[in-house]
Amino acid sequence: MVNWFWKRRRPVRKLRLRARGEAGDAVRVDFEELAPDVNVFLGQAAYLQLGYFETLTRLIRHTPELAEKEALSHAAGAALEKHRGIVEIIRDRDEDPTELMQPFRASLDHFRHSTLGVRQRETMLTVHITAGILDDFYLALASSYGDTGRRVERVLRVEHDRDLLVDLLVTTIRDDAEMRGLLSMWARRLVGDTLLVARAGLSRTRLDLEEEQRVEPVFTALVTAHSQRMSHLGLSA
Repeated sequence: MVNWFWKRRRPVRKLRLRARGEAGDAVRVDFEELAPDVNVFLGQAAYLQLGYFETLTRLIRHTPELAEKEALSHAAGAALEKHRGIVEIIRDRDEDPTELMQPFRASLDHFRHSTLGVRQRETMLTVHITAGILDDFYLALASSYGDTGRRVERVLRVEHDRDLLVDLLVTTIRDDAEMRGLLSMWARRLVGDTLLVARAGLSRTRLDLEEEQRVEPVFTALVTAHSQRMSHLGLSA
């Protein structure tokens, strides 16, 4: 009954991470030596998208307004499409998607539940910010995995369909000064927690000085892209 919003063709978004004037491909090379095993990468990426779908569908159930349900359904459909795309890649490698996702279920569920807001607009903002940062991160990491990584890139570059959700947030931020302040504080908390999840996606979390210097441009680029999303919402990063 809901195939119409996740089966239709969507434009591919052209996202390029840049840092210090370097092109995205040049920045992404910094991850190669710190990239986890490809099955770890695929399992994490697939479960993240499934988690976003679950969060958004939960919001749909608790949202009375039809326009808001529609906005959430578009975003949920896009997340499910990405999840299915990564699962297809996993199966093409003769791996079991459930087995690959299972090791990350507890930690990613904890992250997702700890970043659910008390208010619906906070949770909408959570999805927009955390999915934006982590999609960018997994796009950067994907270049380490050859053809498999290129397939994942194509999946993650599909339009996220959060435009209607963003419109709701922009309207709230513009018209409600109290909510603008609450959402601004909420966003500051989210970015730190999300970057910790990204760092945990590397092959090891404790890096020496040289390794920190190699990955720093990528995390700088993630924060820059996040700041642009915040500016579009009418919030400062």
